Amino acid sequence: MPDQKSSWDFEQEVLPHLDAAYNLARWLTRKEEDAQDVVQEAYARAFRFFGAFRGGNARAWVLRIVRNTCYNWLQENRALRSATEFDENIFGPDPRAPNPEEVLLQTANDKMLRQALEALPLKFREALILRELEGMSYKEIAEVTGIPIGTVMSRLARAREGLRQSLVRYVNPPVEPTSATVI
Repeated sequence: MPDQKSSWDFEQEVLPHLDAAYNLARWLTRKEEDAQDVVQEAYARAFRFFGAFRGGNARAWVLRIVRNTCYNWLQENRALRSATEFDENIFGPDPRAPNPEEVLLQTANDKMLRQALEALPLKFREALILRELEGMSYKEIAEVTGIPIGTVMSRLARAREGLRQSLVRYVNPPVEPTSATVI
């Protein structure tokens, strides 16, 4: 009979990854309240099945549970969408910024980046968040998502290119022809 892991073990191995779990859920669900619900459900599942965890990368293990819980939640609660409207109430300016001009510039940059990230398809956004915001290795992302490392690399390349194209469009919007009359 395998030895039972204690709640202390769970606290030591899994709870330190709560911020990463919330961050991933927030980017996948796109709403703070939904992310909180998903993380709560995911951590309840992780606790329930912690006895089956055989060691290794606890962060990848719990983020995979969070990811799967997010996808299940999205299927049950709303259709998977490639983009949604930007909610300025969620992504407001940084109140700690010392200079209002810097706050304005930083907020504009943050808004532009968040809009570009939100515009990415879910599978590309997920890979980019895990790599760039969570600092996970290709191997860890492959563990979390259940896809081969080559696919992780491909998704990251496509996500970065999509992000680059979106940012270029925000910086240099297409010029609309005018209806000026030539004399």
